Amino acid sequence: MNLHEHQSKELFRQFNIPVPAGDAAFDAEQALAVARGLGGSRWIVKAQVHAGGRGKAGGVKIVNSEAELSTVVKGYLGKSLVTHQTDSAGLPISRVLVESLSEIEREIYLGALIDRASKRIVFMASAEGGMDIEEVAANQPEKILKVMIDPVAGLQPFQTRQIGFGLGLTGDQIKQLGSIMNSLYQIFTQHDVSLIEINPLIVTKQGKLMALDAKVGIDDNALYRQKALLELRDKTQENQRELEADEHGLNYVSLDGNIGCMVNGAGLAMATMDEIKLQGGDPANFLDVGGGTTAEKVAEAFKLILSDEKVKAILVNIFGGIVRCDLIADGIIRAVKEVGVSIPVIVRLEGTNVDQGKALLAASDVKIISADDLEDGAKKAVASIGGKA
Repeated sequence: MNLHEHQSKELFRQFNIPVPAGDAAFDAEQALAVARGLGGSRWIVKAQVHAGGRGKAGGVKIVNSEAELSTVVKGYLGKSLVTHQTDSAGLPISRVLVESLSEIEREIYLGALIDRASKRIVFMASAEGGMDIEEVAANQPEKILKVMIDPVAGLQPFQTRQIGFGLGLTGDQIKQLGSIMNSLYQIFTQHDVSLIEINPLIVTKQGKLMALDAKVGIDDNALYRQKALLELRDKTQENQRELEADEHGLNYVSLDGNIGCMVNGAGLAMATMDEIKLQGGDPANFLDVGGGTTAEKVAEAFKLILSDEKVKAILVNIFGGIVRCDLIADGIIRAVKEVGVSIPVIVRLEGTNVDQGKALLAASDVKIISADDLEDGAKKAVASIGGKA
C-alpha cells in the first residue's frame, strides 16, 4: 500500500524529518485557505497520485497568485494524470498538495528498501537527485551509493557518514543527513515499510537538508498491524480488478496480454504464463485462485477475467491436490453457464480424480476445449485466438 506525498510528509514530520510547510486540499477554496496560511504570494501545487514523473507530466506547477492557484487546482481536481509510471488512462486526482517554495542549492536522492538477496534493509543515495533513480542505476551505476544494515546492530553512525562523504556533504550537513537517515530507519522498521524514498532531498541555499518529495510504501502483509496507516489508503489509486479480487480471496495482477489465466498456486501460475509466452501468446493476468478452490471462487475468477476487454481466450490450469478435479470441473461448468462465457475456454486438469473431471467436461453442454497437459493447453489457447499452433 502506497501513501500519498502529503501523507508521507506528515509521517516524516512525526519523526522530525524537515519538509516544506504545506497541506493537502480537496477543493479550490481549501487550497486558497492553505496558501493564505502559508503566507507569501507564490506557492507550488502538486497533484496527488501514486505515480512518479508528475513534474514531467504537468502535475507539479508553481503559481504566482491566488487566482492562478485557484485555476490550477480546479484544472487538476476531477481529472486524471498520465505519467510514464501509469497506463494510458492515468490515475484520478482527488486532492492536491499546496506548499511554500524552497530555495534549492542541490538535489540528492535518498531511499531505503528490502534487499531480497541479503534479507536486509539497504540505504541507497545518489548525488543525481531529482532524476529517475532507475535511469541512474541503469546508465551510471557507479553513482549509486549503498550501505547494508545489519538487523541486529541497526543503522550505524559510520554508515551515515559514509553516505554523507560520498555525496560530497560537509560539516553540519553530514550530521543532518545522519539524523534524517536514522529517522527513515525508524519509520521503516516501526511501520513495516517496503520502500521509502526522498527524491529529491534538497540542500537549501542556507545549507539545510529538506525532503522536497516523499514516497512511502507499506508491506501489504503487515497492514493488519498498521491500522492507523491503513485508514489512509486511497483505493482510487489502485487497480480496481485487483481490489475486487482481494475481496474474494483471489490473487490477481493485471497484465497487457489477451489470454486470461486461471490457476491454483502461485508457482503454477508463473509456469502457465511462461508457457503461454513460449507458445507465442501473451498472458492477460496472473490469477491464483488458491489451494481451496470452490465453485463460487471459480465463478468470481471468470467474472474478473472477463471484465478485461482485452481477453480473447481463457486458459484454466488446475492441479487437484487439496481439491478434487471432479469438483473443479463441476465448478468450471457451472461458472461458464452462470457468467455466460462466449470466448474460448481451454481447461487442463491434473491430479486427484482427474479422469472423472475430464469426463464431466466432455459430457457437459458447454463449449470447453480440453487439454492433455500444460504445453497442449497453452498451444490451444494461442491457436484459439489466431496465434501460432
